[in-house]
Formats: sequence, structure tokens, C-alpha cells
Amino acid sequence: MNAASVILRLFRSAAKIQRKRMVMTVMAITWGTISIVLLLSFGEGLKRSMVDGWSGMGTGIAVIWPGETSKPYAGFPPGRDLRLLQEDVDLVVAGVDEITAATGEIRSRPQLAWGRVSVNKNVIGAHPAYGELRNHRPAEGGRFINELDFRLKRRVIFLGDELATTLFGEHAAVGETVQVNQVPFLVVGVMQKKKQMGMYGGPDADHAVIPLSTYEAVFGRRYLSNLVFKVAEPEQMERAKQRFNEVLGVKYRFDPTDERAMYVWDTVKTQQTGRNIIIGIEVFLGVIGALTLLIGGVGVANIMYAVVRHRTREIAIQMALGARRLYVMGALVVEATALTFIGGGIGIGVGVAIVETLAFVQSKVDNEAMQFLGAPTFSLPVALVTVLLLGALGLLAGYFPSRRAVAVHPAQALRYE
Repeated sequence: MNAASVILRLFRSAAKIQRKRMVMTVMAITWGTISIVLLLSFGEGLKRSMVDGWSGMGTGIAVIWPGETSKPYAGFPPGRDLRLLQEDVDLVVAGVDEITAATGEIRSRPQLAWGRVSVNKNVIGAHPAYGELRNHRPAEGGRFINELDFRLKRRVIFLGDELATTLFGEHAAVGETVQVNQVPFLVVGVMQKKKQMGMYGGPDADHAVIPLSTYEAVFGRRYLSNLVFKVAEPEQMERAKQRFNEVLGVKYRFDPTDERAMYVWDTVKTQQTGRNIIIGIEVFLGVIGALTLLIGGVGVANIMYAVVRHRTREIAIQMALGARRLYVMGALVVEATALTFIGGGIGIGVGVAIVETLAFVQSKVDNEAMQFLGAPTFSLPVALVTVLLLGALGLLAGYFPSRRAVAVHPAQALRYE
């Protein structure tokens, strides 16, 4: 008979005798496991929600507003106002290798009307790249403005989902004509609903986009309100900002190191800060869950020490009859590990059921706070962390009491009352 079968037989015989103790132990581990599953799942749901919110405005982008020079340069005094033109977009894309795409923006709040509904909302003139840069995904049946719209200066308009609801209610917006300051524009698309944490000039859901060329032709504005560009990799952002100032500094005669010449919102830095916050929240929740589970593990260890104390004479007889240390230790370790994993398995099952129920309820509740928190999510990392903690607790809770058991000399143990 091999060692594994002997250990299993010893475990089964102990289980028959100590049923009540084992049930209480399993319940303690189950409760700890449910706690850590719920806490880590809520942390994972919050992380995913915040990542979606950050990507709502676009990823890897910088938003540039022209400012005022604060340093003298090439014979020009400080205090000059700078203005950007549509042609500057092509200039920086061609002159800065790190920039993969860019768009200009001209913003105003004209009157938008359809039928008897009339509102004043942000209307943005932009390049076709704006949709990809700012994560404007068209809902089914529509599209974003394209290169042909831009080249032909078409009077087409893309609506945010909330703006479309304000104007049209339940009526389909695509294909209808909206009056923008009494100028007709054809609705070619409506934005998909999205989460958005970062914004400037208001939420994307409540504004409209038209081709920049059309904006200039119809409303007679030339100067950009701001410029947006995207880099291929986040680590390229610093170099891209430096080269951006160098390229435009040559054209507009300002010092590239003048931080007030161009105001920059680097979303890469903002999102990295947010990710660090999320990591901190996840670690905090994980530590709380792990400590809760650890309490259950300490309970297992205490019970195993009690078992060793109760079975001292039995263990001594086994050792006196020539039982190997491996058999005695193995049976106790298997007992502790089995109890831990049985409780853990039940806890994971119950925890996942609770997580799925809460996620379903959250999906049916139209509440901004609930949407921000995100649906609790039981993911592979959560499962791995839980299993590793359970395994470590089971082994430790069984190893140290079993080591104590086999360390007692059989002659002394037989005199134990």
C-alpha cells in the first residue's frame, strides 16, 4: 500500500469521527471566501467601469489650447496671443513622427431645431479623425462624418445620444434634417451611449459634430478653439508634446519651452494617475478580504492544534508501531487542506452566485452612481488570488500542527492524559 492511500485512509477515518468540527471549520472558510470574492469582484467591476469612463474621451490623446507667450523670442516681446488654423493640423501630423492622428476643433453654441423643439447646444467643427480620437462610435444605422463630407463641405451632422433624444425623442434621428442657426444639416449618425469621466466643454453625449470645412464655410470662423492629437504609445507623449511646440514654435515664433504658449491637457498622465488609484483600491479591498479569509485560516489552524492535542495518545501509538512521520503529517495536512478547499469551493460558488445576481440587478437599475461603480465582476485574477490564498492557508494550517504532532516522543505522548 503506497503512502498516498494510507494518508487518505487516515483522513477518512478522522472525518467520520470529527464531523461537527469539520462542518464548523468549512463554514468559517466559506464565509471568508465569500468575503474575498465579493470584495475583489467589486474592485474589478470598479476598475473596469473607470477604464471605460477614461477611454470614453479617448486614449493616448492630448488636448491643446493656444495661449499667450510669456517669454521674449526672436525679437518678439512676451504677451502675444497665439491662434491656430486648420492647416496647423496637417503641419503637426507631418512634422511630428510620434503623432499618429490629429484634429482641430471650432466650438460654439448655436441654436439647433427640429420641428417645434429648439435648444442651444455645443456644435463642434472637426476633422473626420475626431471620431476615432474622441471615441465617437456611431450607433447602428448611422455613421460619423467622413473624408468626402470634409472635402465637399457637406452640411451633415453627427449627434450625441442625449442630444438626439432631446431633439427627436423616440423618433429615429438618422436621415432627418436639423436646423443649425436656420441652416439645414442632414443627420448622418447618432453616437452610441458611452461612459465618460474626462471632458472639456461638456459631455460628448450632449453635443453635435459637423465637418470643420463646413463650419468655416457656413459660419465664417477660421481660428481653432483647440487641437487634439494622439500618439501610438503612451510613453511617446512627452516627446510628442516637445516636438509639437518645436514645430509650431518655428511657424508662430515662440519659445518651445514656453509653457504658457500652448496649454496642454495630457490625458495619458491623468489616466495613469487614475490607474494608480484603482490599483490602490484593489489592494485595499484585497487586503481586507485576505484578512477575513486569514481569520478563517487561523480557525482551521487552531482546530488542527486541538485535534493534535486530542489525538496525542493515538498519534503516539501510531509512531510507536512504526508509522512513518510522512503518514502522520500527511493525514493532518490533507485534512486541513481538504477542509480549506471544500469551504473555499462552497464560498466561491456562493460568492459567484451573489456577484452574478448583483450584476444583473445593476444592469436593470438606471442610476448614475450604480453605473459609475460598475457591475461586480468575478474574473480570472480574482479566481487565482482566491485559490492561491486558500491553498496557502490549508497547507500552513495543516503543516505546523502536524509538525508538532510528530515532534512529541512516543513514550512521553503515551503518558499524556
